[in-house]
Amino acid sequence: MEEDGITRIPVKGEPTILRYIFVALAILGLDQWTKWLVVDKMDLYQTIPLWEGVFHITSHRNRGAAFGILENQQWLFIVVTVLVVVGILVYLARLKESQPPMSWSLALILGGALGNLLDRIRMGEVVDFLDFRWINYPIFNVADSAIVIGVGIMLLYTLRQPQEKERLTEGVEDPR
Repeated sequence: MEEDGITRIPVKGEPTILRYIFVALAILGLDQWTKWLVVDKMDLYQTIPLWEGVFHITSHRNRGAAFGILENQQWLFIVVTVLVVVGILVYLARLKESQPPMSWSLALILGGALGNLLDRIRMGEVVDFLDFRWINYPIFNVADSAIVIGVGIMLLYTLRQPQEKERLTEGVEDPR
C-alpha cells in the first residue's frame, strides 16, 4: 500500500484484498488443473460415468459463452472478460474489508473469469467436463461453477441489503 509516496506493508488485521486474490488464484489453479487432466487423459467427447445417467465426466469444448451462445466470438469474450477482471480488481480495492460477502463473491467470479479467459487465449475455446445428465444441464467446468456461486452470493447479499438497512434504522427518526 502506498500512502504519501511511502510504501507500507499491511499488518495483521489491516484491510487487504490479498486474501481475495489468493482465493481467485486458487480457483484458477484448480480450474486449470482439472481442465488439463481432461485434455491430457480423455479424448474429445469421451464420457466417464461416475453415476450412470446422473453425473458423468465428459470431455467437451465450448467456443461460445454460456450454453454455447455467440459461438466463435473469442475476441469479444476476451475483451469483455479483461474489462470485467479490471473492474473486479478496482472494486475489490475500493471495498477492502467493508463488505466481506461482496468481496468473497467477487473473488469467486474473478477466479472463474480468469480460468475461462486463459482457455480462450491459449486454445480459442473453453474446456468443459462436468456433465449432470439427470437434469439435462449443459456441460460446464470449475470456473463456471465459481462464477455461478459468486453471482449467487452477490445476489443474496444485494437483495438482503435493503432489509438490513431497514432493520438498522428501525425507530430512528428522520432528521429532515
